[in-house]
This record gives sequence, C-alpha cells and structure tokens, in this order.
Amino acid sequence: MESVKQKANDFSKGSVIGHILRLALPMTAAQLITILYNVVDRVFIGRLGGSGAADALTGVGVCMPIITIIMAFSNLIGAGAAPLISIERGRNNADEAEKLLGNAASLLLIIGAVITVLGLCFKTPLLRLLGASDATLPYADTYITIYLFGAIFPVLTLGLNSMINAQGYGKIGMVTIALGAVLNIILDPILMFVLDMGVAGAAVATVISQAASAVWTVSFLLSKRAAYTIKFKNMISFSLRRVRKILSLGLAGFTMMATNAAVQSVCNMTLKQYGSDIYIGIMTIITSVRDILTLPVQGFSQGAQPVLGYNYGAAENKRVKLGIKYMSVILIVYTVIAWLIVARLPNVFMRLFTDDPEMIALGAGALHIYFFGFFFMALQFCGQTVFTALDKPKQAVFFSLFRKIIIVVPLTLLLPHFITPQVNGVFWAEPVSNLIGGAAAFITMILTVYKKL
Repeated sequence: MESVKQKANDFSKGSVIGHILRLALPMTAAQLITILYNVVDRVFIGRLGGSGAADALTGVGVCMPIITIIMAFSNLIGAGAAPLISIERGRNNADEAEKLLGNAASLLLIIGAVITVLGLCFKTPLLRLLGASDATLPYADTYITIYLFGAIFPVLTLGLNSMINAQGYGKIGMVTIALGAVLNIILDPILMFVLDMGVAGAAVATVISQAASAVWTVSFLLSKRAAYTIKFKNMISFSLRRVRKILSLGLAGFTMMATNAAVQSVCNMTLKQYGSDIYIGIMTIITSVRDILTLPVQGFSQGAQPVLGYNYGAAENKRVKLGIKYMSVILIVYTVIAWLIVARLPNVFMRLFTDDPEMIALGAGALHIYFFGFFFMALQFCGQTVFTALDKPKQAVFFSLFRKIIIVVPLTLLLPHFITPQVNGVFWAEPVSNLIGGAAAFITMILTVYKKL
C-alpha cells in the first residue's frame, strides 16, 4: 500500500511542469553550489599573489580530470540506481526500491575506498601524463593528494544525493550540497590566506566541506524522514541482477563524465604541445565558465528525470511526452541566451578568475570559439535524459561515447593541423562536437522513443 510520503511525491497527478520545476529549482541551486566547490577554489587560487599564482591555477587545472573520474564512478552508481528507484516508485514497489538503495550504498563505499588506494599509488605518473610540468607539478601533487584522502566523501554525497532526488526530495538534495559549499566558501580564505596554507588550504577546505555533506546525506537516508531508507540487510544482501541493472543504466552517466576526463586530458596535452602552460590555465577557466553556465541545464534535466521515470513506470505516456516537450523548449531557449551573453562579455568572465592581462586577452578569444553554437549542447542533454529516465541504457551509453570519444577527441588532435594558431583547433573541437553529437542524440530520441510513447 502506498505510504503518505510516497503520495506526497506522486508525479502521475497534477501539473507536469510544476513537478519538474519543484525538483529542478532546488536541483539547479544544488548544482550551482556544487560548482562552487571547484570554482571558488580556482578563484581564490588565481588570486594567491606572486609569480606562482598562474602555476598554481594551472596545477589545480591538471588535477581536474582525476577529480572528474572520481565523480564519474560515483555517477556510475547514483545515475544507475536513481532512475530505477523512480520507476519502482511509479510501480508502488517500495521493497524493491529499498533493496536498490541498499545495494547502491554498498557499491559507493567500495568504490570510494578503491579510488583512494589506487589514486595515491599512481598520482605522480598520472599528473605527468595529464600535462603537469616541473613548475606546476608541486601544486598539482599537493592538491590531489589531500583530495584523494577524502575521496570517499564526494563519492557518497553525489551518489546518494541522486537517490534522495529520485524520491522527490529536491530541497533536501539542495541542502546536502549547500551545507558543504557554504562551509567551503568560509574555510577557503581562512585556510589559504589567514593560515597561509595556499593550495593545500584549498584542498583541505574542500575535503572538510564534502565530509559535512556526506554526513548529512547518510543521516537523512538512515532516518524516518525518507520514503526509502538505507537498511543494513539490504547493503549486505547483494543481488547480481540489481547490481547489473544499476551498472548498466549508470554506465551512460559514467561514460559522460569519464569521457569528460578523457577530453580534459587530451586538451591539456595538446595545448601544452602547441602552446604553453598559460593555455592549460585558460582551459581551466573556460571549463569553469562552462560548468557555471551549464548548471541550469543539468539541474532542469535532473529535475525532469524522476518525473519522466515515474510516469513511465506508471504507464502515463502522455505525461512523459509533455515532460519531454517542456524540457526541450526550456533548455534550448536558455542555452541560446547563455551563448549570446558569453559572446558579448568574454572579458568579464575571464576577470572572475584572473587579473593577468595576457591570460584575459588570449582567453577572451578562446571563449568566443568554445561557446559557439552552445545551444546544441542542450539537445545532447535532452536526449541523454530521456534515454536514462526511460531505462534505455544502450542508447544513453552510445551517444555519450559518440560525442566525446568518436568526435571530440579526434577533433582535438586533428584540428590544430588545419587551424592557425594551432591552439584554436583545440577550442573549436567543442562546438563542432556539440553540433554533431547533440543533433544526433536528439533526433534519435524523437524518432525511436518520443514517437512510440
């Protein structure tokens, strides 16, 4: 029998756009706060002062692919279990939903521990491979070593928060992230400047903040406030069928983030080959701007996913189609506006992160290129969200690989041979891949899923 908590989050009744916005707004706020973890660190690091500030910013930028991979493994479980939980909610199957939650929690703990051990063993060769120079390696090594010791915290926070959102508790998910982000903003200047810890202070602040978020997340899912809670019996009772389903569906989210790390790595190495350390720093700033401007897209698509999944599980196909329409229109309109703002004010975005005149001048031109046709990225998100929400893992994984590995990576390596200056070829790879990959994912979703609902 359906509980009061489950009825309160019944997405098969009421306004579809209302349900999406109710989840999307706090999720967007949560995404904003999540971005602050990394972006605030970069802003403060870029203003450390002295000749080493640019090297410090670049060093932290070199660490980003490793951090992205850590998030990808968390997303493998979170993005896999959350849609399955939403579908079981739509079917009123609370027992199966809690078993999925318990198995997912165990997988997150195992992954977090393995990442810490392997990361600490191989961090130096990894940083070298990712483009760290003699000047930037000390900063990169300091930051990533501290981060790896606390890797279990972001793994738990990101993974379990997806399962909180899947139950319809968007505001709780926002508080999870807000708690850590506010703490991070407070601790960064204290540890970096007052205690003169520099880059190490930024890393320590991040780990402490993520630990606070993890404790809050776990405590909520252990309490009676959640519709579905973590139970020890479900954590130790592994079902290979459930694990396979979680990993199969989560592979799309993992692939998107893991391929982001691959792209970051290839970009750093190619920029170092054709330019210098300053271009790696510029790419660090550009990805920070992208993260900020993409967060409403991520928040809205994540808000739509539980609503689409619930209604799909409840066989409310008309409501699923309506949700897809709302999501597509809103995301396309937003990304067009974001593109126009970047094209008009590139210097403003650069100055958020650096006062270096050369970096600002070179970075403004790179921003123009990188964000060209930004709205095509919204099409990719729409396609991926629908495939994941409706339990279509093969399509979701394929289009993740298609855009990043089949298009972006080869273009990043090839375009510098045909474009002058060569570093601009690296920046052009992004808009071209958005056009091809986004259009392909969206059209396929319309033809193979939307029209058959």
